[in-house]
Amino acid sequence: QVQLVESGGGLVQAGGSLRLSCAASGRTFNELVAGWVRQAPGKDREFVAAITGDAGSKFSADSVKGRFTISRDYAKNTVYLQMNRLKPEDTADYYCAAGDIYGADAGFYGSWGLGTQVTVSP
Repeated sequence: QVQLVESGGGLVQAGGSLRLSCAASGRTFNELVAGWVRQAPGKDREFVAAITGDAGSKFSADSVKGRFTISRDYAKNTVYLQMNRLKPEDTADYYCAAGDIYGADAGFYGSWGLGTQVTVSP
């Protein structure tokens, strides 16, 4: 297992930017697939982005493609989600996840952080 701690959430106006961070400790995080999942109040969980251990493959949901970018810093054992041109519909709790299998299925990920809240005002 790996321990994950998210940070960087907050309140931002539509059109603004935020960068979420996911700091990892424990098992060798840099070998794992990492992803971001969000859940808005009253809505289903949505898989937002994923990145393989070697950063050779990345996934972005259609709803965020062209606006959100996932990346990782191996020296810091950290994965980032850069969110640009934010919209009110991006408002949600954002969770970092890690696992052994690459894919846009939350079931592939065995380690989860506690989440960070993002609120985008109109």
